[in-house]
Amino acid sequence: MYQPAVSASLKRLRELAGDPLLVRSGAGMVPTDTGLRMVEPSASILRAAEMLFSDARGFDPRTATTTFRVAAADYLDPQFLPQLVAQVKAQAPASQIEIHPLTASSDYHAQLAHGDVDVVVGNWLKPPQELHIAPLFADRIVCLVANDHPAVKRGWTQESWLEAEHIAPTPTHPGARGVIDEFLESQGLARNITARCPHFGLLPPMVAASLLVLTTGRQFCERFARELPVRILECPVAFPDLVYYQLWHERTHQSAAGRWLRERVKAVAAGLRPST
Repeated sequence: MYQPAVSASLKRLRELAGDPLLVRSGAGMVPTDTGLRMVEPSASILRAAEMLFSDARGFDPRTATTTFRVAAADYLDPQFLPQLVAQVKAQAPASQIEIHPLTASSDYHAQLAHGDVDVVVGNWLKPPQELHIAPLFADRIVCLVANDHPAVKRGWTQESWLEAEHIAPTPTHPGARGVIDEFLESQGLARNITARCPHFGLLPPMVAASLLVLTTGRQFCERFARELPVRILECPVAFPDLVYYQLWHERTHQSAAGRWLRERVKAVAAGLRPST
């Protein structure tokens, strides 16, 4: 867009907003408070338009320039996100893909609703019903400990497991409890968590260098048991399987690009299923 057209569009926006939107600051321009408040809604509209026009033209991954946004924690499998990125780029080489973390400050419901992300991948004891959901696979819950952990030789009871020092991921959002602690609470139990870390991939090395206990899916543990001085032990609590899902919003449910991305997520997850 040429400068005269930009100026005309800005003038029209200022009239509609009743605000200058941009004001001079030194040699440049800075947004007003009203202008700043318009940034995120405008970006959301542009993202929705990107999906709309992509579908209107007909989605072809070989030529698509769509930006795909996936929110996922790193606990599914250390190979999941690398393989997902590789598959998307191999089949849609002109596209872009962004990986967003599930952190304590993120609200994936709002991110999906606003179009900030297209798909969320994770596990939930009771997955949210207000979003579209598809299971990816189930995994058995086990414990990962250092080779010299006392439980390797002695074993443990439910009581000694609960009293052991545990390491756990930082909750994905304020007030959240992971599936392990949600289930324990439903059984009237609580474990002794003495360490937390938001980066799930760093937990196994911490376990290897301490007497901490990591309780999570076997598939994740097996990846690190091949590389670190750690041992996989059965858990003395009868947990249900961890079920991993992908979630998406109604806004992208019928989108051809959105369906293509969800198929890629499904295919990569299927290729990483744990051996039985």
